[in-house]
Amino acid sequence: SKKTNESGRHSKMLGLRQLCLFTLRRYQARTLCSDLLLSQINGCTHEDEVFNLVGRNKARLSEKHVGIALNMLWQLQKKEPFLLRASDYVRNHSQFLTLCILAENKVEHMEDEVIVDILYSILRLSLPALSKFALCLYKQHRQFSPIIGQVAHIVDMKLDSIQDIRILSVLMISISEVITESFRDRLLHKAEQLLQEKDEVHFNYARRILQFLQNVKLRYHPLLEKCNRIFLENTSDLDIHSISHIFGLYEQLGFDSAEFRLVVKQLLSETIDDYYDPETFAKLFFSLGPMAGSKVRERLLVTAGCMAEEFSSYQVLMILKTMQKMKCRNSHLLKKMTSVLHKHLESYHVLQLVKLTQYLVMLRCQDLELFAKLKMLLLGYLKSSVIPADTAAVIRILTMLPSFQVKEIIINKAAAVLPQCRLHHLNCIATALVKWNHHGQLHWQNSSELCAKLLQRLNDCGLQRLQKANNLNLLLEELPYVNGEWFGEVLNEESLAVCQRLIDQITWENILPLSFFLIKSDHRCPALLDRISSVTVESIDKIPPSEIYFILFLFSTLNYDPPDNEEFFKSCIQHLTSNLSHLEAYHLVLLGHVLAMAGYFPPGLITTIFNVSFLSKLDAQLKGILPDTVKQRVHSSLMKLNRAVCLECPEFHIPWFHEPYCQRNLGCGGFGRQHIHRMLTEILGGRHYSRISVLTPYYYEIDFECVLDVNKKPLSYMAQNIPLDSSGGIHLRHGLKDEGRKALPPGAQRIALEFLDSKAFSKDYSRHLKGEPAVKKRHLEMLGYRVVQIPHFEWNSMVLSTKGEQLEYLRQQLYGIQ
Repeated sequence: SKKTNESGRHSKMLGLRQLCLFTLRRYQARTLCSDLLLSQINGCTHEDEVFNLVGRNKARLSEKHVGIALNMLWQLQKKEPFLLRASDYVRNHSQFLTLCILAENKVEHMEDEVIVDILYSILRLSLPALSKFALCLYKQHRQFSPIIGQVAHIVDMKLDSIQDIRILSVLMISISEVITESFRDRLLHKAEQLLQEKDEVHFNYARRILQFLQNVKLRYHPLLEKCNRIFLENTSDLDIHSISHIFGLYEQLGFDSAEFRLVVKQLLSETIDDYYDPETFAKLFFSLGPMAGSKVRERLLVTAGCMAEEFSSYQVLMILKTMQKMKCRNSHLLKKMTSVLHKHLESYHVLQLVKLTQYLVMLRCQDLELFAKLKMLLLGYLKSSVIPADTAAVIRILTMLPSFQVKEIIINKAAAVLPQCRLHHLNCIATALVKWNHHGQLHWQNSSELCAKLLQRLNDCGLQRLQKANNLNLLLEELPYVNGEWFGEVLNEESLAVCQRLIDQITWENILPLSFFLIKSDHRCPALLDRISSVTVESIDKIPPSEIYFILFLFSTLNYDPPDNEEFFKSCIQHLTSNLSHLEAYHLVLLGHVLAMAGYFPPGLITTIFNVSFLSKLDAQLKGILPDTVKQRVHSSLMKLNRAVCLECPEFHIPWFHEPYCQRNLGCGGFGRQHIHRMLTEILGGRHYSRISVLTPYYYEIDFECVLDVNKKPLSYMAQNIPLDSSGGIHLRHGLKDEGRKALPPGAQRIALEFLDSKAFSKDYSRHLKGEPAVKKRHLEMLGYRVVQIPHFEWNSMVLSTKGEQLEYLRQQLYGIQ
C-alpha cells in the first residue's frame, strides 16, 4: 500500500512537470509571436497594412498592441501633407472601430502613459471615439485621475470644432469633476448653441447635460428649460428608468416642471400594471407616488407592502423617502418597511443612514429597537469620521432621535472639526448644542460650561470664515443652507457686511442666490438692493424669466423702491411679457401677485391669468401634481391677486370669485387682546362702540374697528343691530355683504386699528413696514377706512410701560392727535 501511494505521488509530479513545461512553451511561443506582431505593426508603411494585421489578429491583440497600432495610424497620417491626409478613410474603416472598441474594453488594464498615448491618437483621428473612450474611463471611476485631466485638456483645445451634441454631452459628464469654472461656462454655452441649432435632439443627450449640471452643482436655468422641452417632445420614448432619473436630477437641481409632471402622471397612471419587479416598481413609486390620485396612491401603497421583502437596501431608502414626500401615514406599510430595514442597516454608508433616520422620524416611526441600532451605527461612524460634512450631518440627525442622551465624545468630536467646517456645518453643530442644552440632555460634569465654550468657538469660527471670504460666488454657495436662531443672532449681520464688501462681484449670474439670501435674512440693505436693481436692468436679457420672480419678490416683500424704481420694474415686466409662453401657469400667478404687491398690473399678464382656459390649466396642475405647500401658496396668491385687481383695477372688469375659498380658510380671529378692547371701551365710553376681529369685504381681517362721526364722537353699533360676542364685545366673522356695512352719516369715518407684530417689519434697524401689511393698509383705505397701525416695538416699549401711558397713546392714535 505504501509503494502504491509513492507511485501515485511520483506520477502526479511527472504530470505537473509536463503541464508546466507545456504552459511555459506556450507562453514563450505567444511572447515571440506577440513580439513579432509588434515588430510587424511598427514596420507598416501604409494604413491598410495596419488594418490587415488588426483584422487577422483580433483575438491576440493586447492593450500594448492596440496602443501601438493607433499610434502608428497617426504617425502614417502625420507624414502626409495636410491636404493629402486620409483622415476620413481611417476614421470610417471597420478595423479602426475594432481598435477603438478594444481600447475601451482593455482600458482598466492599461498604464496611465499608454492611455495618454491612445487618447492623443484617437483624438487626432476621431472625436466620437474619444468620447466613448472618455466615458469608459468615467465608468471605471477614474473621474479624478490625471488621465481625465488629459481628456479635459484635449476637449478644451478642440471645443470649437465639436459640432455633435451627442459627443459633447458624453465628454461633458466625463470631465465634469476636473474642470475650472471658466471652462465649465464655455461647455455650457457650447451645449446651448448646439441644442439651439438642432431641430430634434435625443432625450439621452439632454439627460447627460442634466447630469453634468448636477455634477458641477449648478442650476443653470437656460439649459434646464431647454432640456425639459426636449423631454416633453420625447415623452413617448421615456421609460420608467429615464423618468425616475430625470425626476431625481430635477430634485437635486431644485428645478420643477408642472407640465412635465402632468404628462408623466398620465403616462405612468395608464401603465401602472407594467411594473411588477422590485426595481421598476420602486422607481414607479418614487416618480408617481407624490402626485398620484387617491385610488392610484392606495394601489401603490398596497403593492409596496406586498413587495417589501424583495426590495434592496437602496430601494427601501427610495420608498421611505417617497413616503415622506407623500406625507404618508400608512402604519402597515411603515411597519413592513422597518421590519425589512433591520437586515439592510449594515449596508448603508453614513449619509444614507442620516437620510434614513430623517425619513423615519418624519414618518413618526415607533420602532425603538430600530432607532437604537441606528444610534449605535451613527455613533460608530461619528467616532471614525474625519470629514467635517459627515460629522456635522451625524450630529444634526442625532438631535432628532427620541430619548437621546448626549455623550461627551460627541462634543469632543464637534470641537475637533470646527476649524475645517463650512458655515452650514457650523450651523448644524450650533443648533444641536443649543437644543441639547435647552432640553437638559447634557448630563456629565461641567457639561454646561463645556457647551458654552464650544458655542463661543463656533461663533469665532463662523466670524473668521466670513471675514476671510473674498469670493462672493463661493460665499453664496454656503449661505443658502444656513438658517435658524444661531445664524440669525450671530452671523447674519456679518454676512450682509461681507456681501457689501464684495458688492463689485455681484453679476447677473449670482443675483439669484444673493436674492435668496436677502429674502431669508429679511434685512433691508439698500446698497445690495440698489446693486441688484442696476445689474438686473443692465443684463435683463440674460436673466431667465423664471428667475425674475425671486428678484421681484425680494423688492416687493421688503417694500423697497430702488433709485431706478420705474426703469427696474418696467424692464422686468417687458422681459416677462415677451416670455409668458415659457413660464408655468402657477409661476404666472405668483408673478402677478408679487407685481400687484408693488402696485403693478401688466395688462398682458392680468388678462392671461384671468382667462377661463388658463384657470382650467392651473386647476389641473393644482389638483394633480404640485406639492401641498406650493398649492397653498398658489391658491393664496391667486386670491390676493384677484382682490388687488378688483380693488385697484376695476377697468379690467375681473369678478371677485374667491368668496368660497376665503370662507373655507377663515382664520381663528384675534381673541388674544381682550385687555386692549377694555382700553378701547374706556376711551370710547362703552363696549358697543367697537368691534373685535372684523372681516371686511374681500376678507381682510382687522383687529379692532370703530366709527367716529364728523365731530370725532364714537357711533354705537347697537343702533345698527349688530350682535355682541360672548365677552360682551362686538365681533363680526360672517355676513360681509350687509352686516356692519351700513352707510355712514355724512363726515363719519371707519377706523381700522391694527397691532403689528415683528413679522410685519424688516429685521434690520430701520424696522421698515414690509410689503403685505403695506398692501393691506392701501386696500383698507380704498374700502373707506382710516388705518391705524400700531407697531409692536412702540406698544411694548419702555415709553408705554404703564396703563395710563398706553391709554393716552391709543387715544392719540384714534383721534389723530399729534
